[in-house]
Amino acid sequence: MLSLLRLRPRGRVLTGLALVTAAIAATGCGSNNTVSNPSTTTPPTTVTDTFEGTLTVNGAITQPFVVQTAGTVTAAFTSLDPSSVVVNGETSDTVVGLSLGTWNGLVCTIGAPTLANDKAKVGVALTASATATGNYCVRVYDAGSLRQPTAYQLTVIHY
Repeated sequence: MLSLLRLRPRGRVLTGLALVTAAIAATGCGSNNTVSNPSTTTPPTTVTDTFEGTLTVNGAITQPFVVQTAGTVTAAFTSLDPSSVVVNGETSDTVVGLSLGTWNGLVCTIGAPTLANDKAKVGVALTASATATGNYCVRVYDAGSLRQPTAYQLTVIHY
């Protein structure tokens, strides 16, 4: 190809190269199109609240917490002490009641359908959906199975 260019008069080659260069440069300039970056959303920050206490026979304890972003709320016992009980010679896991609701400053209101598990134990989670930001609560209660005070540790994971 270079040999063909040499056969042409020198002015035409330079003019041809200048035209090609200008055409290439023009394709990258002069466009009124706006380049936009796709929006990236930052995922909400997960919050883990840990609650501890001792539940008495026939007792209940309510722990309020604040949800900053609507989404999933999960509550689960990480420990119950004693972890097991013996009833009529049989050993079984300690179970207590666990519920999630909304907090108005005085009362933990459990929604409909009821978000409760009367036989919650370590490793079993209760999951709900917070449809809005605001004040929520987790309630730990004796559903009639405790024979002695029981220490607990509970985590609530939300946004």
